[in-house]
Amino acid sequence: ALAEAGNIKVIGIPGTIDNDVYGTDYAIGFDTAINTALDAIDKIRDTAGSLQRPFFIEVMGRSRGFIALAVGIAGGAASILIPETETKIEELCLELRRNIKKGKKSSIVVVAEGDDAGGVFQVAQQVWERLKLEYRICVLGHIQRGGSPTARDRILASKLGAAAVDALADGKSGYMVGELKGEIIFTPLKDTWEKQKELDNNLLQLVKILAT
Repeated sequence: ALAEAGNIKVIGIPGTIDNDVYGTDYAIGFDTAINTALDAIDKIRDTAGSLQRPFFIEVMGRSRGFIALAVGIAGGAASILIPETETKIEELCLELRRNIKKGKKSSIVVVAEGDDAGGVFQVAQQVWERLKLEYRICVLGHIQRGGSPTARDRILASKLGAAAVDALADGKSGYMVGELKGEIIFTPLKDTWEKQKELDNNLLQLVKILAT
């Protein structure tokens, strides 16, 4: 609104743990959030191994699955459920059965809170109805929004902040500064809310490969 009014020069900087802002590979806060979630999952895995049951872990992402996708891959999840893809309970059960046959004592299933199957509690219940496996649920919640920023987030914030100040000094306004493939770029503010940032297709394919 300030940029459109024309009275005040505005340069936006992307900051959200959801990482769903068009015009940048990473938003400030995303790396901190996924590392916080990953640290929690690593600790849960220690417990899961002794309990010998699946753990369903809900991470933030009501409408987008960037956090779940990154955390699930990095955390070695047996399955990752996100809003952008259809959740197929039968396929999830098949994957859990495969893990049992392989001798794995436990499985981690990462579920974005906006998963189309109704959320982590509904997913876990549907799996129990089919496999009769005892399970545990962990909702990470707002722990993902706190904590000390990672080095990557601090560096990104410094780079984008400096670029924003330089842009304002040059008379630029009505843009968001972001970083794509290591390059600082400027995207019209209007595009940041009118255009949708897509998930990395390479990561989606990687999930399928790791699940086989």
